[in-house]
Amino acid sequence: MLDFEHARHRMVEAHIARRGVHDKRVLDALRRVAREQFVDEGFEEFAYEDSPLPIGSGQTISQPFIVAKMAEMAEIEATDRVLEIGTGSGYAAAVLAELAEHVFTVERHRSLAQQAERRLNAAGYRNIEVRVGDGTKGWREKAPFDAIVVAAAGNSIPLGLQEQLEIGGRLIIPVGDDPYSQRLVRLTRIAANRFEEEDLGGVMFVPLIGEHGGHEENAPSAREVRPPPLPRQIARAAEDLPAIDDPAFGAMFDRFGSRRVVLLGEASHGTSEFYRARAAVTRRLLQRHGFTIVAVEADWPDAAQINRYVRAEERQSEAQPFFQRFPTWMWRNSEVSEFIGWLREYNQDVPDHAKAGFYGLDLYNMSGSIATVLAYLDKVDPEAAAVARERYGCLMPWQNEPSTYGRAALRPGYRTCEEAVVRQCMDLFERSMAEGDGALLDAKQSARLVASAERYYRVMYYGGAETWNLRDRHMFETLDQLLEAHGPDSKAVVWAHNSHIGDARHTDMGTVRDELNIGQLCRERFGARTALIGFGTDTGTVACASDWDGEMEVKDVNPSLPNSFERLCHDSGKPSFLLDFGRHGRLGDDLATPRPERYIGVIYRPETERFSHYMDSSVSRQFDAFVWFDRTSAVTPLTMSADSTGKVPDTFPFGI
Repeated sequence: MLDFEHARHRMVEAHIARRGVHDKRVLDALRRVAREQFVDEGFEEFAYEDSPLPIGSGQTISQPFIVAKMAEMAEIEATDRVLEIGTGSGYAAAVLAELAEHVFTVERHRSLAQQAERRLNAAGYRNIEVRVGDGTKGWREKAPFDAIVVAAAGNSIPLGLQEQLEIGGRLIIPVGDDPYSQRLVRLTRIAANRFEEEDLGGVMFVPLIGEHGGHEENAPSAREVRPPPLPRQIARAAEDLPAIDDPAFGAMFDRFGSRRVVLLGEASHGTSEFYRARAAVTRRLLQRHGFTIVAVEADWPDAAQINRYVRAEERQSEAQPFFQRFPTWMWRNSEVSEFIGWLREYNQDVPDHAKAGFYGLDLYNMSGSIATVLAYLDKVDPEAAAVARERYGCLMPWQNEPSTYGRAALRPGYRTCEEAVVRQCMDLFERSMAEGDGALLDAKQSARLVASAERYYRVMYYGGAETWNLRDRHMFETLDQLLEAHGPDSKAVVWAHNSHIGDARHTDMGTVRDELNIGQLCRERFGARTALIGFGTDTGTVACASDWDGEMEVKDVNPSLPNSFERLCHDSGKPSFLLDFGRHGRLGDDLATPRPERYIGVIYRPETERFSHYMDSSVSRQFDAFVWFDRTSAVTPLTMSADSTGKVPDTFPFGI
């Protein structure tokens, strides 16, 4: 037998809280109301699916998320008197009664009103009054109300309902005659004849029937108000993208310019359009919206050399060759080279405080980070450099092949490495950093990388989620340190794979494997000041390898699976578009259903694609927006030319 209490709590966590309802009183109310008591016989097992269910008279019980969202937007206090229009099964009235002192609810169908009243009485609610009548007229005898919640869509907001609001009262109502373009509106009465209206996003409801609404004979039943197929919905909501090189492309993303962090994803590590599009968006955010940090899924010491180049700072003579570690094409490609060249030119024309930096978030280059720490201390504190060399001594044999350190660390004698590298990191972070001291920032982050990498390689042999979580926590903490170092008004653009920047809580990563990622951590830290933007494609070519440390190949990308999110985008018939989930609430709800989403990393095996490159995801919860290119092409890798003179070539940083 189904455990309804467990299912109810799971619904609240998975479908309500994770989708953006945060009011604790509302969440607790949904945990207390037994929805299985408000559905028709035979539908009990579906009571805690986040979907509407039929209840008779051509009507439905609203999906729990929309009930919770409307209750949250109504801002109901424990002493409030609330009017509900559209009693239906009585479920929403029960939720409202958990929040308010008294609820008055009006239903035009007598059979539904009587059934709801029986259910509410059986559930023990004594603060709810049910009335059969015309909801568009409200309930004048019981007015005024602190909140009014309307569960049907009007062409406009009935004047009678507005007049029955208390001063300061909130009216929540869907508005729109087309079911596919309705908007949820909150109307607040701020004075006797003054109202403030807010758009809360797209919804889909049956029409509001009555003297001040629609007419019965023109009203479709709830079964008839069905959304069109998802590809058609996507086509309607999609905003066509100009060519990537067109300045209008970047302007499409101005809507995210006020965010503190904008994370730009990619569905593979080897697709030209993803790199070029991220570069175009980043240029716009730097030029128009005050962003100064470009943080990428690359190792800190490698990116630090690029950072010195774009900021026209002196190159470290002892610096190691950068982006030499597999996969070299991920950052050593013509698309990145072009952006780096632009970034250097951009910085030449802006004051020092507005110059943009290029920073790595990842933790793999242990040897480069050790070299950075030692080089810094050699210059500023030779005695501390000697201590650092001693501390890093146990890592020196492994720094070029750190994965072998993990095996060695299983032996007790190597546990002292952890204490030594952490102590070194703490010593550097205790040094006060003067404004603009980029060298110390570089050394501090390098020391953090060594400490994180030591632990990463030490735990990787145990498997599980810890290795992934350690890496993404390190990337987030590095981003957080960059924002702190650049001041309270600093803003960052992040380039990383979709698996890192899409909120892991809405994918199998979080729900099945207990993994987190930088996108989730950014949402938890920065809330609505975060924008997570995913990227995807149907087919084309991609730069990749067949095995780790293998040679780069250009492979054809298989057409997307029939039941995948990518196939829905492909079937929309649009070659490229931006899908902003925040502007299309109903579509976002429909796309919240978990379905396969493709992830191609540096390795791509088309022959096992379903099992090795797809993961179930709720895309509209995972991302705030999604960029689509139906057909894409592989990045163009660069080769490193040698300079026998030992001088810095004019073509630094990439030496081509």
